[in-house]
Amino acid sequence: MNQPSRPARLREVAAAAGVSPSTVSLVVNKKKDARISAETRRRVRDAIRDLGYRPNALAQTLVSGSSRFIGLVADAIATTPFAGQIIHGAQDEAWKHGYALLIANTEGNGDLEEDAITMMLEHKVRGILYSTWFHRVTDVPDALREADFVLVNCFAAEAGVRAVVPDEAQGGREATALLIRAGHERIAFINATIPAPAKEGRLAGYRAALDGAGLAFDPALVLEAYPDQEGGYGAVPALLALGATAVFCYNDRMAAGLYDGLRERGVSIPGDLSVVGFDNQEVIAAHVRPPLSTVALPHDELGAAGIRMLLGLDSPAESIVKVECPPVERDSVGLPAPVGPAGHRRP
Repeated sequence: MNQPSRPARLREVAAAAGVSPSTVSLVVNKKKDARISAETRRRVRDAIRDLGYRPNALAQTLVSGSSRFIGLVADAIATTPFAGQIIHGAQDEAWKHGYALLIANTEGNGDLEEDAITMMLEHKVRGILYSTWFHRVTDVPDALREADFVLVNCFAAEAGVRAVVPDEAQGGREATALLIRAGHERIAFINATIPAPAKEGRLAGYRAALDGAGLAFDPALVLEAYPDQEGGYGAVPALLALGATAVFCYNDRMAAGLYDGLRERGVSIPGDLSVVGFDNQEVIAAHVRPPLSTVALPHDELGAAGIRMLLGLDSPAESIVKVECPPVERDSVGLPAPVGPAGHRRP
């Protein structure tokens, strides 16, 4: 059986490059202020490559006080469709700057969360991203305060805590603007029943889009339903009674339930009623018929922006950075019908 070859040692690299071991150490640790010529640095790098030398990461960590790892603690990685996108965005951005992620999924277990953060601190991570599966206010764990950290998709009630969150109001404006640009004036909004920054922000965006288009806000056009398929399905009778020609739904799951209820009543999308969702949950939005126009939650960019903030690559004026939610136009928006669904005339 072939035995693995012994890894090259720093002294062997030094001998091959014709320099001292301390010079090799300075090059390996990228000490830019060290007085080493470009030619000497090149010889050292060539020797490292030719000998297959790998620096001792643990030793480097002990010297610098920090590793090339960044921690990411999330309360639901495996059980939600969006968490993977946050990880993807964070991981790609971290790699660009020479870091890898240490990831912990806590499922909201406080003891597990504390253990995960402690483990990351013991590994001397550069910092930690702390993420929740939906946008909300959160308490900062005590253990997290021992690290350089950024909140992702959540924020703290206390001032000055750095966070990256979706711009819910901007997203609500974009969703409503999709309908306004198609010529709709009587636009309903089905909001969530559950208090959350998204509920407040999306309503504010809806109102701002109407105001920007010179359309009066009518509170009678705002309904509330539980933010899932059953909630959307159950909102259909009240929606049809409004005589609206278009509707903005709080999320894509609600819109999917709305589709089912409208189909049962012979209401055509977008012929009788135009529909816009929110989230761009692709398993829903791209596969209902017709495909759903929506606004995307920018989970990839949330993760990437969190890394940039943690590393000091972005220097925002505010401690909480809001990331724009881009519109995704598909086939569920059309011109206003001369009469509303099921014969309800527009006023």
